[in-house]
Amino acid sequence: MMIYDAPGKCPICDGELHITKLQCKECSIEISGDFKMCKFCQLDEEMKFFIASFIKCRGNIKEVEKELGISYPTVRNRLDKAIEALGFNPDEEIDYDEVAQERQTILKRLSDGEITAEQATNLLNSLK
Repeated sequence: MMIYDAPGKCPICDGELHITKLQCKECSIEISGDFKMCKFCQLDEEMKFFIASFIKCRGNIKEVEKELGISYPTVRNRLDKAIEALGFNPDEEIDYDEVAQERQTILKRLSDGEITAEQATNLLNSLK
């Protein structure tokens, strides 16, 4: 049986696709529902190839230039497009100390019984 990569977008209208059935290859159990694709699955093949090359080169832009045979500005441009395609703002700077402090505050509130585990999970997931 041939296995294909799932398309990231609808081939007819370019809309977002949802997975409605999952099946285990081992026991054949099927799970039905409405499942979202991961952000990476929604990228086109060219973007996936670029990201794979970027990771392979450990984020070294000079190595990506050599690997793909493209210029530094082209690598930066594709990287910005990849960042945007994954739902991030390439120009936004993240204060990691502030995020770590926010996480600690949420965990403290959970520990003190001020919020439930579900609320803490939602708050943690909403952080950058």
